[in-house]
Parts: sequence; structure tokens; C-alpha cells
Amino acid sequence: MRYFLYARKSSDSEERQILSIEAQLSELKEFAAKEKLEIIASFEEAKTAKEPGRMKFAEMLDRMEHGEAEGILAWHPDRLARNSVDGGRIIYLLDIGKIENLKFPTFWFDNTPQGKFMLNLAFGQSKYYVDNLSENVKRGIRQKLREGTFPRGAPTGYVNNLRTKKIDVDPHQAPLIAKVFELYASGEHTLISIQQFLARSGIRSNRGFVLSISSVQSILKNPFYYGQFWFTGELHQGNHEPIIPKKLFDKVQQVMSNRGKKNRRRKHEFVFSGFLKCGSCGCAITAEQQKGHNYYRCTKKKQPCNEKYVREETLVELCRNILRKVSLPRSWADKMLTRLDQEKVEANSAAEPFAQNLLLQKVEIDRKLDKLLDLHIDGSVSSDDYRNKKQKLLDERAELQQQIDDFGQRKNNWLEPMREIILQSRQAKTLEKSDNISEIREFLKTIGSNFILRAKTVAFEPEKGWRAREAGEPFPAWQG
Repeated sequence: MRYFLYARKSSDSEERQILSIEAQLSELKEFAAKEKLEIIASFEEAKTAKEPGRMKFAEMLDRMEHGEAEGILAWHPDRLARNSVDGGRIIYLLDIGKIENLKFPTFWFDNTPQGKFMLNLAFGQSKYYVDNLSENVKRGIRQKLREGTFPRGAPTGYVNNLRTKKIDVDPHQAPLIAKVFELYASGEHTLISIQQFLARSGIRSNRGFVLSISSVQSILKNPFYYGQFWFTGELHQGNHEPIIPKKLFDKVQQVMSNRGKKNRRRKHEFVFSGFLKCGSCGCAITAEQQKGHNYYRCTKKKQPCNEKYVREETLVELCRNILRKVSLPRSWADKMLTRLDQEKVEANSAAEPFAQNLLLQKVEIDRKLDKLLDLHIDGSVSSDDYRNKKQKLLDERAELQQQIDDFGQRKNNWLEPMREIILQSRQAKTLEKSDNISEIREFLKTIGSNFILRAKTVAFEPEKGWRAREAGEPFPAWQG
């Protein structure tokens, strides 16, 4: 009698104790030699038998139906089938005589009604084992989700802690991932430049390859980095340590959304394109190159306009005049920063009630989440309503957590804007003599908006905190 040898090993965790394919082949060949079985072909497969669709298995049975062999040699019946379809097909081929015998080193089989009954029981037992294990795995996943533990591998920037079974921050990668979000949120970097930054920083995929553009985009869109995660279409609150604040994540999503429409490529790139509007008619200021110089003018799309061309060199000098108005000598800035540190210490004690109130609000949201889950389990709330209400509560919780984190870092919100203004004023002093026009433009965007060009002058709407300085008023009396 001719036999086909079949060896299978699944990569699933439930089969960790099963022999490898190589070990099965060795054992089966020894068994065939001992029993004097004629093996005419071997089939090896690394795929689960939970469901139909194994190509090698199907090929083997097709060849048996064509009469190439009369028997099958396998390690155990569960190597052949763990689902009712494949198991039923083997029983049927036994019934019609296409399979005359099955041989197993670890299981007795005789092609009789009793033998087929026992084989059917073995197939059923294998299916029950898989089904029961699957239910246990699902139960474990549900428990992890309740605890806020991500039930999959840690994303880039984190590592799986095998001892605690939780996800920890990777001390090397996490700062780089945070930097990636900051770079993209600035609006000055593309997915390609972020990819190049990660490559230079040594961040690789699990297989050691440079991250693809889609992988970079997935990182920037993953809420895991601010403390939440998606699983099976539902947002969950994580118990892992966030790498970035939620407001930075939201800013990244806005930048990515704004880039959804591709801009038309220009023959020349002009530094101040998209930066200014005409002060006479409100149209955009465009640019063109003539005789080696860049000129800026009104597009005149709304109505005729008499505004004249302005050379880029003139425009740069106008921007430097703004820098002079808001600049601050380094000695003054250093003294003011020292005084700010003293103010921060004095203000900390008065801010504690605010922090306590935030914590109470967070506890209340947690209580609502628990109550919402109970209502969902009882069937009082539909799955769609549950997901929508849960996501809304999680967003509120994330915003509260952001406020708590901000308080923990600063404990006084009004001092930080002043510190930022002082640092920017010190930077303005440096940029006055800089030849980097792009840096000058980006700095101006941090202190104001709605920049307009009119009669060869530049005006703008200062950001909060800069209005007094733009008007020429000094810093507080303790400036030095």
C-alpha cells in the first residue's frame, strides 16, 4: 500500500509543545521503516488547521482521489484536521474507499466503523481544544483591555516588559518619537523628511529595515503615544506612560489633514510666498523672478490694485525692523528669567486647589466610564451608542489628563507664556543679523499672524503677549 506522509506545524501559541516539522519527519520516517510502509511523497505545511484552506493538504487529498496513494501517515489526527470541514472530508474519503488506511505513531486507527468512530472523536476533540483555547484567549484579551493593557506588540518607542506583562517606554527610542511629532507639527517637515530623520537616528522595523512612508504615517496617527489605543475598532484608555501630550498629537493630525490637497509645484521657491496678503485689496501676495531678483506683488484677483512690486531684499529689511522692535538684550533676558523662576516658586502653593479639582473631574469621568460599561453589559446601551459615548468620555479624560500633566510640569500657566516671550525676544536679537531668511519668516509666524504688505510696509496682528511689545512698550519693571 502506498502512503503520503503529511507533517504540519502551526505558528500559533497553542502548538508550542508540538514537534517541529523536522522532528515530525524524522519520527514518521523511522515509524515507516519499522512498519515497512511505502512512502511515495511527503507534504509539509506551516499553517493552522483551525479553518479550511491549507494548500498542501488539499493537494494531497486531490491526489488521493486520483488514486496516487491509498493511505496517509501523520503524527496525530490533529495534524490532519482541527475543523469540521477537513475532518469530514477525510471521513468521507474513507467511506468511499479513496483512503484505505491512516497511520499514526501516537494514535490507533483501523478502517472499520469503530475505527472511523474513534477518528471522528479525535477530530472533534481537536476542534473542541481549539475552540476552547480561542475562547480563553478572547477572555484574556478582554481582561487586558479592562486593565488598559494593549494586547499586541509594543509600537515603536515602547518595549514589551516580559516580567510585568506590560508595555514600557523605550528610553532610547521614545525621545526620538517625541521629536518626530514636534518636527511634523511645525509644518516644516514632510513624511519623507521624517522618514530620513528616523533612518539617521537608527530607528528600524522589527526586521531591521528602514521604516516605510506608510509606517511613518501610522506612527503619527497612532493615539497610543498620548495614552490611548485602538483595538477592534474601539478606542481604549491605556495604562502605559504617554510619550507626547494630546494637544501635540491633535496638532499633528491637523497638519496632516491640511496637507491632504497637494500643492502645485512651482518652478521657483519663494521664501515669503503664502506669508503675506495685500493691505489694499486683501488678495494674496505672489512672487516672480526677474533678472536674478525675487519680486513680490499683489495677485489682483479680486479687483484692480495699485500696490507696487517689492524686492525681496527690501522685504527682508522690513522684517528685520520688526525683529528690532521685539528684540531684547541677552543680559536683560537672563535677569528676567531668573526673576521668573522666583515667581514660579512663590505661585506653586496657590495653585494646589486647581490641581485637586482636575483630579476630581478625572475620577468622575472614570466613574461614568464604569457605569457606561455596566449598562452596555446589561444590554441597556447599544454597541454603537456605547462606542460613541465611550470615545467622547475618553477624549474628555485625555484633555483633563493633559491639563494635569501641564500643571505638574509648570504649576503656573501664566508664567510660561512670559518665559516664552523672553526667550523669543532674545532669539530676535540674534536673528536681526542672520542671513537665514526662512528662520526670520518662521520666527515672525510665532509672534503674529495676518501679515499684510502695503505701501512697502509690513504690518501684522501680534499674538497675545506680544501686543504691548509690538507697540513699543517695555517689559515689566523688574526687567533688570
